Amino acid sequence: MQRTIQGFSRLSKEEKINWLAQNYLQHNPQATNILKQYWNEDQQLQQLHDEFIENTLSNFYLPLGIAPNFLINGQYYAIPMVIEESSVVAAASKAAKYWMQRGGFTAKVISTEKIGHVHFECSLPGTELAQFFNTIKAQLFADTASLTEKMEARGGGILNIELKDKTETLPQYFQLHCTFETLDAMGANFINSCLEQFATTLQREFEKAYPGQKLLVIMSILSNYLPDCRVVATVSCPVEDLSDDPAIDPHVFAKKFVEAVKIAQIEPYRAVTHNKGVMNGIDAVIIATGNDFRAIEAGVHAYAAKDGTYKSLTQAKIEDDIYHFSIDVPLALGTVGGLTKLHPLVKVNLEMLGNPDARELMKIVAVAGLAQNFAAIKSLTTTGIQKGHMKMHLMNILNQFNATPTEKTTAVAYFKKNKVSHSAVENLLQDLRK
Repeated sequence: MQRTIQGFSRLSKEEKINWLAQNYLQHNPQATNILKQYWNEDQQLQQLHDEFIENTLSNFYLPLGIAPNFLINGQYYAIPMVIEESSVVAAASKAAKYWMQRGGFTAKVISTEKIGHVHFECSLPGTELAQFFNTIKAQLFADTASLTEKMEARGGGILNIELKDKTETLPQYFQLHCTFETLDAMGANFINSCLEQFATTLQREFEKAYPGQKLLVIMSILSNYLPDCRVVATVSCPVEDLSDDPAIDPHVFAKKFVEAVKIAQIEPYRAVTHNKGVMNGIDAVIIATGNDFRAIEAGVHAYAAKDGTYKSLTQAKIEDDIYHFSIDVPLALGTVGGLTKLHPLVKVNLEMLGNPDARELMKIVAVAGLAQNFAAIKSLTTTGIQKGHMKMHLMNILNQFNATPTEKTTAVAYFKKNKVSHSAVENLLQDLRK
C-alpha cells in the first residue's frame, strides 16, 4: 500500500481516483463508482467545475431551494438558498410570507468600505516614522495608479492610507491601514495587489531615506473584519398584529420574543446558537450567489464580539405598542468576478434576484438572515423548535431507513398528526414491514 505520492496533481482525474481507491478506499468497492456518478455528463461543464479548484475528483452537490414572497423595500424577491439543513428554506419562506402581510422588510446599506493592511516592523520611533510616511503617502497612491485606473473609472478605488502605531501591543510593529471601495466586486485580488505595491513602495522609499535603519515587511493582506461595511434590515408592526394563531396571545408572544433576544445579548452560550440561526439564512444566499461564506462568517462573528462579549446580531424592542426587530451585520459582497461570472447556477440565481448590484445583494442577504432568526425565535417561544424542524427532517430519516415510496406516503400522512422523532419513524417502519 502506497499512502504517499509524488506528482499527484499531474495525474488525470481517473488516475487520482484509482490511486485513492487502492490506498485509502480499498474497503469500499463502491467508492469509485460514487465519485464518478457525480460527474456531469456535459464534458464542457464538468471541465469548468474541475478548474474551480485543484486535485478535483468529483462534484459535491448541495440542494438549491427557493424562498419566495420576500417583500424588501417595496420590491418582491424569490431568494435562492443553497444549504443541506432541513427546515431552513421552509422557515425563511414562512417568515417571508408572514412579513409580506405586515408591510415587508426594509433594508439600508450603511457603508461598503473595505480594509487591508501592510504589516511591518520598523526600528524608527513612531513620531519619526509618521513624518516619513507623510512624505511618501502621495507616492503610495502614484505607484498603484495602473492598478486602480479601471476601478476609479467606475467610481471606486483607494479611499485612504493611514499609518498605525501598534508598538504598545507588539514591539516595533506598525501597519498601513488602507481603506477601499470596490463597488460590485468582492475586491480581494484588487485590494491585495494594491497592498503588495504599497509594501514595495514603502520598503524602497524607506531604504533610500534611512539606509542604516531597519524596516521589515511581514505581510500584506486584506482583512475580513469590516465593521463599516454594514447593512441594517428591519421589520415592525403593532404588537396586536403579531400573532397568526388565535391560541397565541400577541402581547405574551412579543414579550417572550424580546426577552429571548435580550438573553442572546448577554449570554454567549445562547448568542452563538442564536447567530448560527442567522447565518443559516445568510450563508445559504451567500453560497447561492457565488460569494465567500467563510470570509463572511469570520467577519460577522468578529463583529458580534466587537464590544468584548459575543452578542446577538439581532435586536428586538417594543415601543408605543409597536414591535421592532432588526439586524445590523457586516457583509462584503460582490456580484462581479469570481464564481459570479463562472458558475452557471450562480448566474441563474443572480438573474432570479434581478441581477442586483453589491449594495442590493447586501440588503437581500441581511433580510434572509433576519427572516431566518425571526422564524427560529418564533418557534422557540411558541411551539418549540423541534415540532417544525422534525417534520421537515422526516424525509431524511425515512431515507436513512431506505423507505419505499409507499412507506414514505404512509409516514407523511401518519406524522401529520403525530410527533416526529427518529425512534418514532423507526417503529412505524418496523410495523409496516411486519
